[in-house]
Order: sequence, then C-alpha cells, then structure tokens
Amino acid sequence: MIQHTFGLLTKPSKQWQTIADLPENSLNTLALYPCVLAILPAVAWYYGTSRVGWSVGDSDDVIKLTVESARLISILFYAAMIACVAVIGYFIHWMAETYGAASTITKGIVITSLAATPLFLSGVVGFYPLLWLDMLIGVAAVSWAVYLLYLGIPIVLGIPEERGFLFSSAVMAIALVILICLMVGSVILWDFGAAPAFTD
Repeated sequence: MIQHTFGLLTKPSKQWQTIADLPENSLNTLALYPCVLAILPAVAWYYGTSRVGWSVGDSDDVIKLTVESARLISILFYAAMIACVAVIGYFIHWMAETYGAASTITKGIVITSLAATPLFLSGVVGFYPLLWLDMLIGVAAVSWAVYLLYLGIPIVLGIPEERGFLFSSAVMAIALVILICLMVGSVILWDFGAAPAFTD
C-alpha cells in the first residue's frame, strides 16, 4: 500500500498503470486502503481540536472542543470519509458501462480511494489547526486529488482519454453532490445532539 501512496504523489501515470495491471485479488486488498488511511485525519483532528485548539483572527483566546465532543465528531468524520469513498466507488462502477469500460465495485472503490490519497494525507494538518495553513494545504490536496482522478480513470478502466475526461467530470459532479449532502447531514446531526461542545 505504501508504494502506491508514494507512487501517486511522485509518478502518478506510472503508478496508475501499475494499479491497472494488478489482478483482482490484489484489488480486493487495496479496497481496504481508505479504511487505514482515513484514520490519519480523524486522529489528527481529534488531537488538534481537543488538545491544541485554535484561535480566530487576532484573538488570543484558544478555542477547544471537549474530549467527548471531539471523539464523537472524529468518529463521524471517519465514517463519512469511508462512506464517501464507497459511494463514489459504486458510482464509478455503475457509470462504467455508459463510458465503454468494464468495472467492478472493488475497482471503483480502489480508484476513488487512491485518488483521494492527497486528501487523507493532508489531514495531518489537523494536529495543529491553523486556519490559513489548513486552507492552503487543503486547496493543494484537492487539486492533486482531482488531477489523480482525471489521470487514473482512463488508465485503470482502459478507455480513451476523451471518454475518461467526461467520465471523470461526471464523477466530480457526483462528489460535489455528496459534499452538499454531507453539509446538510452535518446540520441535521447538530440538531440531534452531535453539535460541537466547547471547553470553557
């Protein structure tokens, strides 16, 4: 798994080709990749929000979540990351035939989870929540993840680049819809008691 992580960050085209050549049983193992890597941002943000804290603007006041609140939010964050990867992976499988590709749900999940590698790794900024740094690294991670998705779909699914571009664009549209659903879900969960609780 680690060689795929570094390969996608340093030589993405070559790494996607390596992944495309993997047998089905290796893909089944790679489907567990997001379960392991998603732990990193969940733990980082738990620690950063409950132990380190953050401040807003020029204020010297440090804002922290209670340990219980940070734990609950981190668990929900982890579950949301895994669910998003699974749902987008399913949609890749579901749309593959439309774009002339043969796919399985496992292959869709592998593509999604590997394309999301920069997002998982950027979660380490959560250990020290600093708004401008988090935003800067987050934008870079999202940009690289989108690039990996557009690069990886045609290679792994074995379709022409033009069709791969359209396929990737459809996947991005689904990802944006899922993002909006997560925002709405967050508001609903806040109403049912999962709202953040701050320390005094």
